[in-house]
Amino acid sequence: MSPDLLSRRTIVFVNIAHALDHFVLLIYPTAVIAIAAERQLSYATLIGLSTGAFVAFGLFSLPMGWLADRIGRRNLLALFFGGCGVACLGLSTANSPLVFSLWLFVLGVFSAIYHPIGSTMLVTHTRHLGRDLGVNGVWGNLGAAFASGITALLAASFGWRAAFILPGLVCLVAGVAFTKLVPGDGDTQGKPGSANSIISAGRPMTLFLLFAIAIVAGGMTFNMTTIALPKIIDERAGSSLPLVLTGSLATVVFVFGALTQLLMGRLIDRLTLPRIFVGLSILQPLGLGLAALTTGMPMLGGLALAMAAIYGQVVVNDAMVARYVPAHYRARAFSLRYFLGFTTSGLAVPLIALLHGRSGFTLVLSAASLFGAVIFLCSIGFFLAAQVLPTRSPKLSAE
Repeated sequence: MSPDLLSRRTIVFVNIAHALDHFVLLIYPTAVIAIAAERQLSYATLIGLSTGAFVAFGLFSLPMGWLADRIGRRNLLALFFGGCGVACLGLSTANSPLVFSLWLFVLGVFSAIYHPIGSTMLVTHTRHLGRDLGVNGVWGNLGAAFASGITALLAASFGWRAAFILPGLVCLVAGVAFTKLVPGDGDTQGKPGSANSIISAGRPMTLFLLFAIAIVAGGMTFNMTTIALPKIIDERAGSSLPLVLTGSLATVVFVFGALTQLLMGRLIDRLTLPRIFVGLSILQPLGLGLAALTTGMPMLGGLALAMAAIYGQVVVNDAMVARYVPAHYRARAFSLRYFLGFTTSGLAVPLIALLHGRSGFTLVLSAASLFGAVIFLCSIGFFLAAQVLPTRSPKLSAE
């Protein structure tokens, strides 16, 4: 197989994996509405069962870069497809809170593979960093978007168990196709082009600390908003809505994030990353603050603005790792980046349950807005610190 064909196939399956990763993790937050009605349990009790999944999602991302160096990125991504499929089928058989918790934890473990490994594979095989990161982000965002709508439709039509069975089978079929069509990792040093134009860092620790804080705060806004979104719409859209319509409105809000990711991909190839970081991050506290203070259509507008900023930030963060970290450290850097974001954000589930129990989603969205403000402050600090740095390594730029 030619290297170019291998790269094209790899990028296609990395995109599919991104969509499935976000889809399978967000089945439960929508299905839980139907499960709660069937079992006469509270939303706060049932949503808390997914804490282990989101903690595992972050915790197990840390060793993935190390594992990739030993068993191969392609083999790990194949394990991702198979493991997520089995976990979804296991969830479809759950009959008690303990079984739900165990299978959700297993799903979190296998879901943790994608982001550090898939992001590294994408950066390795791309020739157009911004464009391909933007397209990849759209796939992930659409996975999250359609999770709400499709889960609601399946749960309303066939019962909540069907909402786990169908995606589980899709994951298994995708895994079989991937192992047959992508025989290996290819060139682990990456292609020439924008992905390998490394930006030199004269003050790396300052930039790293600001970036790390923004990652942690961003993980909180990401998970608090995406996990709670179906229930926020269910409670605050202004009237009592059927489950299918709730899921459909959540899907529309997620689509705004997809559009922003395409825009961010284009801007990354044209503007400096610190400038993009500042301009994008101010939208999170504005959108979340508006959603916290309003209901109905203004609330939906605030959520759409916040979701656009949250998902656009994911593309910018991945571009920063790609452009500031040399190729031979990239898998481990992506592992650390997602470990920081997802492990800390595993606290989002119990935080949602706690705040919602005390004062509903006004308090939940207000807390998310505060985390968004932290990201904005970090972006200002990053922009100021980056101004004293040379824009690119002369040697690498010449290449």
